[in-house]
Formats: sequence, C-alpha cells, structure tokens
Amino acid sequence: MIKYKRQFSKLFWLSFTIFLLCFSANSQEITLSDDAEISAIIVDPGKNLSDTFGHSAFRVKDKNIGIDQVYNYGMYNFDTPNFYSKFAQGKLPYYLASYPFPLFYRNYVNENRGIREQVLNLNNTEKQQLYKFLLNNDKPENRAYLYDFFYDNCSTKLIDVCKTVLKDNVSFQNKFTKGKSETLRSLIHKYSAKNHPWGTFGIDLALGSVIDKKANTKDYLFLPDNVFKAFAESKHNNEPLVKETKTIFKAKKKDKKPIFFTPWLVFSLITLLIIAITIINIKNKNRLKLLDFLLFFITGLVGFLILFLWFATDHTATAKNYNILWAFAPNLIISFWMLKKELPNWVKKYSLLLLLLIFLMVVLWVLGVQMFPMALIPVLLALSFRYWFLANIN
Repeated sequence: MIKYKRQFSKLFWLSFTIFLLCFSANSQEITLSDDAEISAIIVDPGKNLSDTFGHSAFRVKDKNIGIDQVYNYGMYNFDTPNFYSKFAQGKLPYYLASYPFPLFYRNYVNENRGIREQVLNLNNTEKQQLYKFLLNNDKPENRAYLYDFFYDNCSTKLIDVCKTVLKDNVSFQNKFTKGKSETLRSLIHKYSAKNHPWGTFGIDLALGSVIDKKANTKDYLFLPDNVFKAFAESKHNNEPLVKETKTIFKAKKKDKKPIFFTPWLVFSLITLLIIAITIINIKNKNRLKLLDFLLFFITGLVGFLILFLWFATDHTATAKNYNILWAFAPNLIISFWMLKKELPNWVKKYSLLLLLLIFLMVVLWVLGVQMFPMALIPVLLALSFRYWFLANIN
C-alpha cells in the first residue's frame, strides 16, 4: 500500500514542489469536459515487505484539457521532525499528493507490479464534485491526515472519498465478505506469510489480540485487492459504480526463491542448542551464566517494546498483546542477576512464575483469544526447559 523509500524520498518532494504550486494555483478554474474519466487504480503487491499488500490511488483523466493526474494518499515525508519517534508512536502525518499518472505508471512497471483500473460510472456533475474534492484535499493545509494501517490508509480513502462526495447515491455492500470468517491477522498472513516469514513474525509480535476477532465487512478494506472487489460490486443509483475495468499493466511471472532460514527453522535450531546446554549443565551441576543473561535480557527487552507499543502509542492494533506473557518485561532487570555466580533463592520462585505465565499464554492460544506465531513454539519449549532448570537448581 505504501511506497516507503523511493516514493517518499527527498527527490520526489523536490521534483514536484513547483508542479504542485502551479497546479494548485490554477486548479479551481478547471472544469472537466464530458469525456473526463475518474478511476480507482489498484496496484499489485510488490516484493518488499512495505509493498506486500499492494497500493491504490485515484486517477483523473481528461484528454480534452490535457489532464492525467494520480491522487495518492500513501505518501509521507522523511524530513518530518522526529520522523522515527512519530512513526513508532503512530503520530506520523501521511499526505495526499498529486502528480502525472505516467510517473506513477512507470514506477510500478519498473517494479513489475500489475496495475488495474476501474473507471467510475459518474455523471458530469459528480465527476466535477469528486475532482473538486480531490483538489481541495490536495491543498497544503488539507493534505495531511493521521494514518491508521487498518482503517485510514490509501485503500480505505478511496471508498471514504466516494461516500463523502456521492453520499446516498453510492452503496458499498461488500458482498464478497459474505460467508468468510477471516480475522485481520489472517488477512495479513495471506499476503505476507509466504514471501516475508520474518516480517510476518515481527508483525505477529507487535500486534495484539484486537486483530484476532472476526473481521467485519469494513475490516477487509485495508487491502487494495478487497477495495477492487468492493468497487466491482458497488452500486451507484442502482447501477454498477464501475463502468469499465482495465488491466493497464500485467506483471510478468517470475520464479520466487524459496526462503530457507525461516523463523521456525532458526528458532528450532536455537532451541536444540539451549536444551543441549541445559542437559550438560544438569549433568555437570553448573550453569552457563551468559545463556541465562541473554534469555532474560532479550525476552525482557521484547516485553518492554510490546508494552511501549501497547500503552505509549496511538496504534490501535497493538493493544491487548499477550506476547508479554512470554516476553516478560521485568526479565530485563532480572537478567543482571543471572550473571552472578550464586543466584538468590527468590530466582527459583520467579522461574516458576515465568513457567506459569507461559502456561497461561498457551491457554489463551488454545481458546483463540490471540493467535501467536507458530515459530514461537520452539521458543516456548526452550524457555520452559530453561526456567524449569532454574527453578530446580541447587
């Protein structure tokens, strides 16, 4: 949905500053001709994680007056003050930007990403109203909005804008969702799991149980492919909203290289190593202090990051994240006790508490409260075995 590096680079903003200023200055005087077309543009997923869900935008085309513009709600500026902190906190402003469609087209053709177009069935008055809305939204004072990955992104904007302009004359029934029992997490997995196992693992760690409820019809619309389906079956004054569907560019099929070092494989190998070391420790009646320090430090650090995303950000999808049960934040502090030769007696009880928390997490998993990454299974086994060892150490 969002083009991160190339689309939002300084080069882009410098290249179009003069164009935007000139276009904005004259845009209010432009009246579309009878032959004008306004379309929804859907771009196929790309190979990078940031592109894996696809992208969407509006296109306004009028050959009679020489207009062919794309209106792209998926933009942000790397020069924003405190960019990374705002991004992490969910407070980074995103922008609408308009620029010539050929540039938009070339960018995605170069990335070998398919482009589909749905020409909207609008009368001249409605075309002008929608065009006027986009022009007004593209003014510097109106361009920014607070992005939400699921409910306010480049895809949902297309439907929201149509509803705002066309009001009761348009109906999005989203019948394509009927009979489906997807969750937001399962919808994400359909796009990310195969080609981005590590990215999917990270997403599953960061997002909480709030995305494991059954998705309603609106929840599906954060994905451009589903917006395409929504437009295809929508009605406008009891007629189809889409009068023509075109494939502007068809991506060439390319063989994808299999990913060997998946989270499951890597964590399974690490688990075998931890179990082997623990068995040696049991036989030799000693303890590898560095191993315990690393386990506690890493799980504690991950726990603090999860708590930060849950309580210190505006992200709605990071709430109620029960990964904190295995990634227990206090472990970060406790880790420094693990470097001592002799452990305090309370460490045994603390280790039992950690085992209890892992058990509670498994219960929540079985009950379907939150779906955790499958790659966590070997991690939980390794942690449980080591915690059991620490709880019984002499």
